[in-house]
Amino acid sequence: MKTLDRITFDPEVMGGKSCIRGMRVTVGTVIGLVAAGHTLDDILKLYPYLGQEDIRQALAYAAWRVEEIDIPYTPDCRPVH
Repeated sequence: MKTLDRITFDPEVMGGKSCIRGMRVTVGTVIGLVAAGHTLDDILKLYPYLGQEDIRQALAYAAWRVEEIDIPYTPDCRPVH
């Protein structure tokens, strides 16, 4: 996977959610726009301070996140399958 250097996390910005370059634009906002049918050009017009690489990295980060597996914690510290 390429480096996702434009995806940032800061507890002081949007409650620590994944954001684009420290701005108050979350990965979720970008993904929601894509899911709603907005084109890359639409998003760049709505958010002129974003670039194509910002959107590409937001999509890549979201794709990576949905592939993660959450393992529930149990008091005896063994994963539950």
